[in-house]
Amino acid sequence: MRTATVERNTLETQIKLSVNLDGEGKVNLQTGVPFFEHMLEQIGRHGLIDLDIIANGDTHIDDHHTVEDIGISLGQALRQAVGDKKGIARYGHAYVPLDESLSRVVIDLSGRPGLVFNANFTRAQIGQFETELVAEFFQGFVNHAQVTLHIDNIRGHNAHHQAETIFKAFGRALRMALATDERMAGQLPSTKGSL
Repeated sequence: MRTATVERNTLETQIKLSVNLDGEGKVNLQTGVPFFEHMLEQIGRHGLIDLDIIANGDTHIDDHHTVEDIGISLGQALRQAVGDKKGIARYGHAYVPLDESLSRVVIDLSGRPGLVFNANFTRAQIGQFETELVAEFFQGFVNHAQVTLHIDNIRGHNAHHQAETIFKAFGRALRMALATDERMAGQLPSTKGSL
């Protein structure tokens, strides 16, 4: 089983996060940011990744530090859990619709951090959640997972749907990239022999 647990303690947040990359999509979330928890559930369910996250952050200020630091912690945990990357697919992609909204996510477990994020949310907030935090979460994740990630919300006018299609597509793309193939057993999916 590809699992990892990380703890991140700063003056702004205290986070304990566990992942099982070969899970069933079970999630246990205590973050203090309800809409964000709904999005994290999408990653777990559609990525078939078990997630356990307990976060205490300075949400009396705003949700920024909590969301960003969970992204950082998830990136660190993924990097640990995936191990040497031998036998994995490496690349993953997904298109996910939700009513009028459609998003595409493409990921490469490349060992190089890079984020291209294109989403013009139609509202600045979804309830109390600031939509600009979606990009902050993924930037934190990318930097610490050391992956290349392209996210495009192709269309949509309901901001909730825009965000949800992004997180669902991310879960599906990640699931594809993490899949193993017996034909690749013991081999890195790279001609340069390093990821």
